[in-house]
Amino acid sequence: MRIACIGAGPAGLYASILLKRADPSHEVIIYERNRLDDPFGFGVVFSDATGDNLASADPETFAEMSSHFARWDDIDIHYKGETITSGGHGFSGLSRRALLDILARRATSLGVEIRAGVEINAASQVGDVDLIIACDGAASVWRERLASHFKPSVDVRPNRFVWLGTTRPFPAFTFYFKYDEHGLWRVHAYQYEGGQSTFIVEATADTWQSAGMAGATECETIAFCERLFAQELEGHRLKGNRSIWRQFGTVRNETLHYSGEHDDRSLNVVLLGDAAHTVHFSIGSGTKLAMEDAIVLVAALQSHPSDIPSALRVYEEERRPTVDSLQRAAQVSLQWFEETERYMEQHPLQFAFTLLTRSMRVTHANLKLRDPEFVARVDRWFAEEAAKQAGVDMPSHIPPPLFTPYRVRGLLLENRVVVSPMCQYSAIDGTPNDWHLVHIGSRAIGGAGLIMAEMTDVSADGRISPGCTGLYSPEHVDGWRRIVDFVHLNSSAKIGIQLGHAGRKASTKRMWEGDSQPLDDGSWDTVSASPIPYYPHSPAPREMDARDMTDIMAEYVSATTMADAAGFDWIELHAAHGYLLASFISPLTNHRTDAHGGGLENRMRFPLAVFDAVRSAWPADKPMSVRISAVDWMPDGVDSTEAVEIARMFKEHGVDAVDVSAGQTVPEQKPIYGRLYQTPFSDRIRHEAGVPTMAVGNISSYTDVDTILASGRADLCLLARAHLWDPYWTRHAAHEEGYAMPWPAQYNTLKRYTPRFI
Repeated sequence: MRIACIGAGPAGLYASILLKRADPSHEVIIYERNRLDDPFGFGVVFSDATGDNLASADPETFAEMSSHFARWDDIDIHYKGETITSGGHGFSGLSRRALLDILARRATSLGVEIRAGVEINAASQVGDVDLIIACDGAASVWRERLASHFKPSVDVRPNRFVWLGTTRPFPAFTFYFKYDEHGLWRVHAYQYEGGQSTFIVEATADTWQSAGMAGATECETIAFCERLFAQELEGHRLKGNRSIWRQFGTVRNETLHYSGEHDDRSLNVVLLGDAAHTVHFSIGSGTKLAMEDAIVLVAALQSHPSDIPSALRVYEEERRPTVDSLQRAAQVSLQWFEETERYMEQHPLQFAFTLLTRSMRVTHANLKLRDPEFVARVDRWFAEEAAKQAGVDMPSHIPPPLFTPYRVRGLLLENRVVVSPMCQYSAIDGTPNDWHLVHIGSRAIGGAGLIMAEMTDVSADGRISPGCTGLYSPEHVDGWRRIVDFVHLNSSAKIGIQLGHAGRKASTKRMWEGDSQPLDDGSWDTVSASPIPYYPHSPAPREMDARDMTDIMAEYVSATTMADAAGFDWIELHAAHGYLLASFISPLTNHRTDAHGGGLENRMRFPLAVFDAVRSAWPADKPMSVRISAVDWMPDGVDSTEAVEIARMFKEHGVDAVDVSAGQTVPEQKPIYGRLYQTPFSDRIRHEAGVPTMAVGNISSYTDVDTILASGRADLCLLARAHLWDPYWTRHAAHEEGYAMPWPAQYNTLKRYTPRFI
């Protein structure tokens, strides 16, 4: 096989090494536009896990790399005059120059030809090759030449950063957070070889602009940073290497390979490294990503030696999920550094924990394995704060964050786990039955602190489907009271009800019959903020007038009174997911030109009026929350900035907590799913609106809950599918975390039972 690598960075060099190791008969030529002695940057970082991967792929190369490593286990966080240290992290730093020299020597020893100072802009320049590996960086020429196929995008971030070096030998991966008269400056620093360290300075655009750095030369930048960080540098100097203030760009491509005709010839092209995807420096080295790209590519080529297009498809299928996951984590991490000012009032221990878990790939359990003493300090601090907030005595044994109490008005929750409202579509004319008793009762016995009953509609016309529960008839109160009494009599859980009106999403089939699809028969008229059907084939709702608003508000008040009569402890107003109240809030579904349309203040007018009416009818000592969609996942819809304002408005009207969900406003939404994908919205609202939040969305493990709570991203955590899978999720979490949670008397024999999973 004849292969041309465009770019002599880590991706191209490492791919060529692995190709020659796999088959010495491969003819591999690397073309590099720059001189080989002209690398950009100072040091690169590898985790121990990455090191294991590289060692398996090519032990000889990794052994040479290891001989140059600067090793550390600690992370030092300098915050408000304190240094908080977390250990056990396992990182290695390496000079980028040393790495490139090692890779180049290894490649040439295996027979790879490297041609430096050669710019390759056309396939004709590389001759008749079987494969072009385009690894020519974030500004890839080859990616742009085939842009109509790769469909690249670059998300340029607002923060400014400059990559510097220093002779100060940092003993740990070090973060500084320092204010001056211009604002907050962040530093990421680490040693990459003896007496040499990387020193990255980052700030918001406003701080950078205020400091006069917009027009600064490299020398002026270095002089400014040396003055600002004189104490931290301890007499050492800073040095530059094309060190100008930059904005990070996240590179993505819809596809990573091409096989077809181009420039009158057949081509196979694959993107590697920064040409294919970039990850923010706060989460790890792009070098790691590039070298792991090479490992997967060469394995795919070995599996299909005579069918390169198939090999490239295999490469992309295997690599894409890993890269997408890493880029999602990097996005959360870079946003944390863009918004660090938000966290600067946290306790030092919580601030450190929040920083360490910012990408949400590192969890409470991960940190406990790495540094149990640090996590024990965090847990003790959190338990003390929780005991104060709840007005209870500090327990003799420190519980994990999940099992700390939480008080809202006159209600005390024993733990922070909430069973999320989950529609069961199993009611008869709105009345809950045995299914609901077992569904809710089993989860109450399962140990959750709060059980939220499904979205319960305030009128028959407000139901999503014929199988939805309601609170608009006396028999509904009796049906719910039976369930509430069971929960109160047989568990320590509290129980809440979520009141809603489906709006334009009403009169549809049960979920398993066709989610949000119109009924084939037996349908009823629907109303909404504007006469816009949910699907093109859905019936258009009638636009609500003043009389409709008055009537529906009265239905909410009546349902609230019934909820209290049924004995519920907590009430939640559903103003999310495109249902009636949400249809007023989102500009995608509210096209009104009256006092209820246009700007956010107008769009919030009716939802806030309903909230006020419900709050007035609900007992003062009982909590009330509201669920919102923090983002519509569509252009011109609600975004996370507007969600903060929405939450702030509800706070001003007396909400006790905001249940932060997302999407489901319009069917053409383009959500970005992933682990804990909605938690960042809760985080932002909690800190910027200053209101307690409830996080929801792909939370599945006890360590997820511990991490979210201890970092201050939410006050309560709602789990839906995890509780469908395991009604006793909370009790099983207690077992896993070594927390003594008593079982009901009927299950006392479990004291002598040891679960085994193999």
